[in-house]
Amino acid sequence: MAERVQQPPAKRLCCRPGYSSTCRQGQRAAGAPCGGGGSGGGGSASSGSGKTQNPESLLDIAARKVAEKWPFQRVEERFERIPEPVQRRIVYWSFPRSEREICMYSSFNTGGEEIGSSGESSDETRLPFRRGIALLESGCVDNVLQVGFHLSGTVREPATASEPELVCNVSVSFDRCKITAVTCSCGNKDIFYCAHVVALSLYRVRKPEQVKLRLPISETLFQMNRDQLQKFVQYLITVHHTEVLPTAQKLADEILSQNSEINQVHGAPDPTAGASVDDENCWHLDEEQVQEQVKLFLSQGGYHGSGKQLNLLFSKVREMLKMRDSNGARMLTLITEQFMGDPRLALWRQQGTTMTDKYRQLWDELGALWMCIVLNPHYKPEQKGFWLRQLRRWNGVDVCPLEDGNHGSELTNLTNALPHGPPGNPDSLTRPHRTVFTRAIEACDLHWQDPHLQHIITEDHYTNYCYHDNLNSSLFDARGWPLWHEHVPTACARVDALRSHGYPKEALRLAIAIVNTLRRQQQKQLDFFRAHKKELLHKGVTSVTNLEGWVGHPLDPIGTLFNTLMETGRGIEDGAAVLLDFSGSPGSGRRAEHPVLPARRFLEEGESFVSLAVETALIGLGQQRVMPDGLYAQEKVCRNEEQLLARLQEVDLDDTLVKIFRKQAVFLLDAGPYSGLGELLYRESVPMHTFAKYLFTSLLPHDAELAYKIALRAMRLPVLESTAPSGDLSRPHHIVSVVPNRLPRWFTLSHIETQQCELASTMLTAAKGDARKLETVLESIQKNIHSASHIFKLAQDAFKIATLMDSLPDITLLKVSLELGLQVMRMTLSTLNWRRREMVRWLVTCATEAGVFALDSIMQSWFTLFTPTEATSVVASTVMSNSTIVRLHLDCHQQENLANSARTLALQCAMKDPQNCALSALTLCEKDHIAFETAYQIVLDAAATGMNYTQLFTIARYMEHRGYPMRAYKLATLAMTHLNLSYNQDTHPAINDVLWACALSHSLGKNELASVIPLVVKSVKCATVLSDILRRCTLTTPGMVALHSRRNSGKLMPLDKAPLRQLLDATIGAYINTTHSRLTHISPRHYSEFIEFLSKARETFLMAADGHIQFTQFIDNLKQIYKGKKKLMMLVRERFG
Repeated sequence: MAERVQQPPAKRLCCRPGYSSTCRQGQRAAGAPCGGGGSGGGGSASSGSGKTQNPESLLDIAARKVAEKWPFQRVEERFERIPEPVQRRIVYWSFPRSEREICMYSSFNTGGEEIGSSGESSDETRLPFRRGIALLESGCVDNVLQVGFHLSGTVREPATASEPELVCNVSVSFDRCKITAVTCSCGNKDIFYCAHVVALSLYRVRKPEQVKLRLPISETLFQMNRDQLQKFVQYLITVHHTEVLPTAQKLADEILSQNSEINQVHGAPDPTAGASVDDENCWHLDEEQVQEQVKLFLSQGGYHGSGKQLNLLFSKVREMLKMRDSNGARMLTLITEQFMGDPRLALWRQQGTTMTDKYRQLWDELGALWMCIVLNPHYKPEQKGFWLRQLRRWNGVDVCPLEDGNHGSELTNLTNALPHGPPGNPDSLTRPHRTVFTRAIEACDLHWQDPHLQHIITEDHYTNYCYHDNLNSSLFDARGWPLWHEHVPTACARVDALRSHGYPKEALRLAIAIVNTLRRQQQKQLDFFRAHKKELLHKGVTSVTNLEGWVGHPLDPIGTLFNTLMETGRGIEDGAAVLLDFSGSPGSGRRAEHPVLPARRFLEEGESFVSLAVETALIGLGQQRVMPDGLYAQEKVCRNEEQLLARLQEVDLDDTLVKIFRKQAVFLLDAGPYSGLGELLYRESVPMHTFAKYLFTSLLPHDAELAYKIALRAMRLPVLESTAPSGDLSRPHHIVSVVPNRLPRWFTLSHIETQQCELASTMLTAAKGDARKLETVLESIQKNIHSASHIFKLAQDAFKIATLMDSLPDITLLKVSLELGLQVMRMTLSTLNWRRREMVRWLVTCATEAGVFALDSIMQSWFTLFTPTEATSVVASTVMSNSTIVRLHLDCHQQENLANSARTLALQCAMKDPQNCALSALTLCEKDHIAFETAYQIVLDAAATGMNYTQLFTIARYMEHRGYPMRAYKLATLAMTHLNLSYNQDTHPAINDVLWACALSHSLGKNELASVIPLVVKSVKCATVLSDILRRCTLTTPGMVALHSRRNSGKLMPLDKAPLRQLLDATIGAYINTTHSRLTHISPRHYSEFIEFLSKARETFLMAADGHIQFTQFIDNLKQIYKGKKKLMMLVRERFG
């Protein structure tokens, strides 16, 4: 806690008796002086932490009660004379006796188990409370003095390796067993009390007999005469003259002035005299530090653990509420003000962006805490009015976050269902502006004065036999047990408020009444559906569902009921029997003087609080409810469901719980539109996959048939089905109709589909070895799962389970895996999927594991499963690989049959897609002459129309490699007819293919070369490529050796005759055209490159008989045409004359 350097001024004035009619009369008592430490208390009482051997005296009993409840000023005003021993005992008992509150104000953790022992973890030892205990136990507290209602002392902080010893002066003011002010010279700035304040306070709690006790300083001054008073003042000034002399002189001047303000009032302030009647009795809370810390945490934006720190502050508020500490509401107000002032709210509103999920959850907790505060059963009307004004002010701010994130809520007003509440707003279904504070504002209309509610809360044996106003059986069930018909989240908010304010037994009684009401309502819904089942099933669709789901609700009703019952069942709640008395004023209350086993009267035989909690969770999770709007609300539904299931999984199932599971499973299956697992399902209802998976695994060892019924029913996901016409169903009063004409926006659909997949995978695993169940599960998967990726995952899961290393393959499960894989192939055949290649390879692996028949089957029906490319490059290639043959242990006959199927597939693919499959088909058919010839003919047929030069060149090279040069030549000439190289494409990738084709033709003979050169001249306009071909053709004799050889034997072909003359002329023409094209847009930086290009052109010109003359004429023409490019022409003259 941030301690102030100076003690706050005293709040009331003390004066001599008889000085004024308004002053206290005869308060001094003759006898012993005020010293003597704590001896005046006798030995009958200690710190209150343990029991004494002897009974307490009446003086101590009375003094303790007065010290707890009365401000000391009221005591002084009530009695004319208060004996000094009585004053001493009142002052003695006014200091807090419990360490729990001190712990609460000096650490994030609650006191309870921490008190009296040092923490083991390093984090706990750093808490001020733990450090304070360590200082106390190390003997670091000295000079402890209690003067009236003021405690002071020094606390020594031992030296460390980095810090010198520190001695802190600590003072504590207290009133009615609460610390009201603290001061420490350590200067620590924090929300909580520092370790030194803790050490001094615990010293007084644990060692009260060692504390020097004096009455308030004003009592001591009253006993002094004038000389003594003057001596006292002068000594005080002398000891502290540097600090108090200016103040002393100022006060003396004012006292001596007749008209001064100080002389207009009677008495003088005494900081040790206790509280006045008007003082609020609450523990010291440094408001400034609370605000600063919250502002700091918010500014960190969720980093550095700030979110955790804010959650701890919320937990501290709940702790204060449970201790019935008024600072709970005060602290929450300070926190809320800082949240509302967060500058990010306005920024997000301007940018249209959403707040982070963790920050959003903090706002939810803020709203829930305000619900608890305004539902305090012992509130004062003026308190509720103050809270309501605050909440309305915050609610009216533009940037106040909405309850469901970014969408206007369509939830009903929570007071609509109240027995004695105001009439519901008819337009409440479409109210657009519901903030995180709206529910708390609405809860301000709730009260606790309903007599039936009072009886439920305060009596364990309240039954229909003692309460006769039970119209329509709405107050009691058939057993005579009380019911509470109220909007369920609102009723559960009352339970949460009772728990939060420290009334666990009352919360438990109300929770049991609510659960019994839910069970009765569930039975009525089942009866109604059974009565109208034929009519409803005939229509086949429902347009009704619960608009407001209990799981994922902002008030978390099911979680509240579950936690209340579980904590009681496990003995977590406080054992003190605290009862409420509503018969008097709203602020009255009483404690029972004898322990009571709470609400045990209203449990079935053999039933426990744990079993009731489990049943409640099952009812809530199985409720059919509409998926809410907005990303955050939908994520909250998923998150709350998972949290509740996680709590359920911590419970060990015994025979009693198994019976409850069976009962609820039957209810859920038979309850029609009221259950998420019923036969009729609204299209946009929240799916049951996650819940059903839990039910399935829980029921499977005990009732497998029921488990499968639940899981198979839950596999539905109607939001992805085609929209069916809505039925015009009559709807009972407790169900809300939803208009089914809008398009759903399910932001969590991906997560939902994943959960659906997990449910199916769980069933597949459990059904291993049971062919009938596997077939049923497979049909459900094929019918209900619409995502190829998820079906593929299921196929992989089934394959892994079927082929475990430690057992023989499960053939049935393997077939399921294969069937799912085939479905994936069909689903993704005509759509883009980045995992498609992986899927194809996996399917072939699965089919291989299944056997020859499966492989042959997928090849026979390849066109429904694969693209031609996939069928040849993956399927057929894998089938014909050696590894497959070895894996399947095939004999020669089986190998041949499988190879024939693969070759047939390859030829079919080549016919359908020759561009991509022809080469693969040729490769696969190499060992079968007829098939190979067929594939080659397919290529020839497709060459004229469907194949480009790249594909043809590739196949041609393959043919040459396989030893078919003439076929390669034919394909190369066909490829040349599709090619077109312009003058500037001297780096085109097809150049190598052209050179290879010319080399092949040259090696075959003069006729082949003569045939290919016209094609080259027609297709290639690039001068450098043509000159390269020309030069290669002149190096060797056609038909003798390949062009890339250096050998030069035989008769070379003449350049002045066909076909090389035609190639030479085309090359010279290409150089001329390219030169003019380049000169059109040439820049000076390319001049030197251009000159080199002309040099290469001259080499080609000179290969002709009259080449020198042609080149000279060509240069002269350039000089004439481009004479404007003087610098370039000068370079041309220098090089070529």
